Parts: sequence; C-alpha cells; structure tokens
Amino acid sequence: MNFLSAYWKNLILINYEVDPSILKPFVPKGTELDLFNGTCFVSLVGFMFMDTKVLGLKFPNHINFEEVNLRFYVKHNGKRGVVFIKEIVPKSLITLVANSMYHEHYQTCKMTHAWTETDKNKCFEYQWKTKDHWQSISVKTNKEFSDITDGSEAQFITEHYFGYTKHGNTTFEYEVVHPSWRQLEVTDFKINVDFEANYGSNFKFLNKATPTSTILAEGSKVHVKNKKTIHK
Repeated sequence: MNFLSAYWKNLILINYEVDPSILKPFVPKGTELDLFNGTCFVSLVGFMFMDTKVLGLKFPNHINFEEVNLRFYVKHNGKRGVVFIKEIVPKSLITLVANSMYHEHYQTCKMTHAWTETDKNKCFEYQWKTKDHWQSISVKTNKEFSDITDGSEAQFITEHYFGYTKHGNTTFEYEVVHPSWRQLEVTDFKINVDFEANYGSNFKFLNKATPTSTILAEGSKVHVKNKKTIHK
C-alpha cells in the first residue's frame, strides 16, 4: 500500500566522498554501507515535492513544497537504500508525520526555491533558513536531458529504491518506487551551507570539502510504500 505519492521534480544531488567511519554510528542495524567502486558517499539533495498525497488524500497547503536532505547509502539482503541524516521541509505537519510514523529526522524551516531559464541554460536553486541564516544550493545546467549511463556514479546515486530508519534497536524499511531518471549536465554550482549548523559536528568537514560530482535529475512520480520491520 502507498503511504505517500508525489512528483519529485528537479533534484540537485551534490555528492561527497566520505570516510566510512564517520557514517558507522548512523547505520541502521541489519544494513551495511553501500560503496561505489570502493568509495563511500554522502549526498546533499534538494528538490520539490509536487502533487503530494498521503494515504491517497491531498492536504491543503501541503501539496507542493521544497525538501533538502543529507543522506548516505546502505544495502540489506541485496536491496540498495538510503539513510537520511536530516530532511528539511517547510511544513510542520510533514515533519510531525514523518518523524512519528517513519522515525525519520525531519526538521521544519522556512524555505524557498527558484527555477529560471535563458536561451543557453537552466538554473535551479533551493534555499532554507537555519539559525537565522539562509543556506542555499544551486546549479546551472545545459538545456537538453540525457539518459543516465548504466554503471555510472550518477546511476548509483539516483537508483537506491529503499529507505531505512532506525528507532532504538529496531530498523524499518520502506520501498520507494520510481522509474530511472534523466539528467541535465551541470556546468556550474554554488554551495552556501554551514554543514555543522545543519547536520552536527560529524559533518563539519564538509564545509571545506569539494564535491566529487553534482547531478541535476529530472525526477518523476514517486510512491513511498508502508514501512516494515526488518530482521538480520
């Protein structure tokens, strides 16, 4: 059964190589870190939720909204999934539902976004306010979509179809259903983020880190299934 259905649109994915030891305290029981060619990644992701339905219902003022999250990658019994360090949204009801029902780590902040287009390129930006300071990520891209190459880093980053959360000693799994996405080539990017203020001292090092890659994924309709408890 679908818990949530929405259209995830214009995803900025900024990817960093990270020492696996930094993520081990956050790995849910029964899962293990998923590496790409021996490299461990975290990704800062910004996108729009659009046409959102919870249990098939649309809630006024909770249909279209931004999200920015910091996530990393795990696997469990052959399934490849993500774990979220924190997910920021502008809607307190979304935060309440996700944290209470899915044991996620949502936080409510003031947010905004901008999508613009010129004759030569497209620009995408997501902003949020943390501790009275605006944070932002933005990319400039070309205008023609292309398929994501099989076996590429971009495919690894965009094609994890499960989410995992931990609550005490219990791990929950939920499936995220969507087709493969297309991408726009990123020609420039800007990151104005205080990682320590947003995600804690474990991630302060990202303030000075250089991304290994930056992706703009087109997105698609997405279905989030009901959660279930997993066992080793």
